[in-house]
Formats: sequence, structure tokens, C-alpha cells
Amino acid sequence: MLAYITRRLLLIIPTLFGVMVLNFVIINFAPGGPIEQIIAQLQGTAVSATARFSGGGAEVQSGSPRPGSDVASKYRGARGLDPELIRSLEKQFGFDKPAHERFALMIWNFLRFDFGNSFFRDRSVVQLVLDKMPVSISLGLWTTLLVYLISIPLGIAKAVRDGSRFDTWTSSIIVVGNAVPGFLFAILLIVLFAGGRYFDWFPLRGLVSENWDELSAFGKVVDYFWHLTLPLVSMVIGMFAGLTLLTKNSFLDQINQQYVLTARAKGLSERRVLYRHVFRNAMLIVIAGFPGAFVEILFTSALLTEVIFSLDGLGLLGFQAAVNRDYPVMFGTLYLFTLLGLLVKLAEDLTYVFVDPRIDFESREV
Repeated sequence: MLAYITRRLLLIIPTLFGVMVLNFVIINFAPGGPIEQIIAQLQGTAVSATARFSGGGAEVQSGSPRPGSDVASKYRGARGLDPELIRSLEKQFGFDKPAHERFALMIWNFLRFDFGNSFFRDRSVVQLVLDKMPVSISLGLWTTLLVYLISIPLGIAKAVRDGSRFDTWTSSIIVVGNAVPGFLFAILLIVLFAGGRYFDWFPLRGLVSENWDELSAFGKVVDYFWHLTLPLVSMVIGMFAGLTLLTKNSFLDQINQQYVLTARAKGLSERRVLYRHVFRNAMLIVIAGFPGAFVEILFTSALLTEVIFSLDGLGLLGFQAAVNRDYPVMFGTLYLFTLLGLLVKLAEDLTYVFVDPRIDFESREV
């Protein structure tokens, strides 16, 4: 097992490098970089935008670019701005260097976990990630736990009652949950219960109330879950269907195995056969997938939920960074999340071994 873990850890290096190269090329060829973003600000509110973003004290000068200079012509909307201002912006954001040098410097810094500072927030990428992490972890952790607590018992019940009226009715609910995206459920919940049209029972913004510090310990717990109720419900409804079907099919596959028929022939009760013999084998794939499910919910599924419910988490941070072309935040979070995802895939394999020691990855090719 040690050799397998070593091979997987070594494989992370080229995989992570390939992901960063591909995304660096795509993002740098996309129009509307950070300099274009600032130019758009300058053209609308020259003094305040320059004071906020230039950082070098450069002033916007009206008129045409200096003769013989094509610096401003490289950027959309830059005509009429002082070329020296454009050069100062390029130097400030590192665009005065060729692309390959910028990529090499970025990788060197990332190897030392130095992700730099945000272009527009005047804070380090690590600080931003740490500040947004509690919101995303709250959504990811509670959603994963609720999905597993609902889907596993429901999937077992459907497998035991396969073909019954209960199985038919619950399958209808699962079809709806699987077909309708979670963000549509979120919008429906807002309309119904967050003051959209009918009831105003739940808050629509933030993870806690403004008077959080004044509340008692019990009051803080109630306030925390009060704010989480609608986001969690929308995410659970959109995600429980797949795990329920996986659990049901896994149990059905094991129930029809020969060892189950043998156990029943020996006179064991149906409950003992189900939970002592079937459960461990059937739950292997479900339990082993827990780390991956948590990371998937944490970094992907929560994006629209955070935007809709105004929750300032990692999903919203990544969305805003992409819109504003905040490259340090974009590449820094991409590097961290990709690395975490690769490590979690390894953790999934180790979880398989923990759940069923008969599995041996040692002889398997990576």
C-alpha cells in the first residue's frame, strides 16, 4: 500500500501542472483582462478609479496617445489614455513580462504556497480563502451529512420494498429531485418563505444576523441554523436523488447474491441478513465516496446557492474573481482546489481499503 500511495502522490505533480498550464493559456487568451477592467473604470470615473487601482499615483490624461507609441492600442477602450499610465498598470499587474515568464514565476510561488495578493481587494489570496471558508464548509458539511442521512435509509427501504407502492411513490420524488436543478428549488424557496411573495420566515442574506455577538450560546446556534435552512434544503433536494438510487441499486445487487440466499436458508432473520451480511458489502461504494461527495458539494454545487442567498463563500469568491479577472484569486484557488481534489481521490481509495480490507491496490496500475 505504501508503494501505491507514493505513486499516486507523485502522479499529482504532472496532473496539477497540466491543469495549471491549460487554464493559464485559456484565461490569458480570453478578452477582458484586469487592465481592461480598470480601463473601463477609468473611462467612467477617472479620478476615483485611478486612485483605487493604479497604486502608483498615475493620473489619467485626456487626449490622444503620444506619437509613436502603441502601448494603449493593445487594450480595448484605452485610446485617449496616457501610455505611461498603461505601462504603470502593466508593471503593477506583472504584464510587462512575457507570458512564459509570468507562468514560471507563478508556479515557483505556488510551490512555496505563495499565492500573492488580490488585484482588487488589497488582501492576500490565502486570507480571502480563509475568510470565505466557514461559509462553504458550513454548506458542504451539513449538506453532505443530510444527504447521506436521508439517502441511505431511503435507498435501503426502496431496495427492501422494490416494486411496492412505496418504491413507486418515492421514485417519483427522486425523479423530480434529479431533474430539477437545485438553484430552481432555491428560487422557489425564496419566493415562498423568504419574503419573495408569500411568507417572510427566513433571512435572505448572510450566515448569521448582525446582532450575532449579542446573542447567547443557544441563540447563536438557532440563528446559525435559521440562516442555513433554505440554502441547505435547496441543496439537499437537488443532490439526494443520485445517492438514493446508488444505495438502492447497490443493495439490490447484493440481495441477489448467493451468500444472501445461503444465509436465509440457514434460518437467519431478514433483518440480520440485511444489516449483518448485506450492509457491509452494499455500503462499500457509498461510504467510500463520502470524501469526494463533500469536496464536490463544497467547491462546485454551492456556487449558485451562495450567489442566490448572498452567502459570501468560496463559490461566490471564485465567481467574482472570474468576472473581475482577478488572476491571483483565480489561479490561487484553482491550484488549492485541484490539489485538494487530487488528495481526496487518494483518500477515497484508502477509504475503500478501510471499509473492506480485501481490496488491494498494491497490484493495480495507477
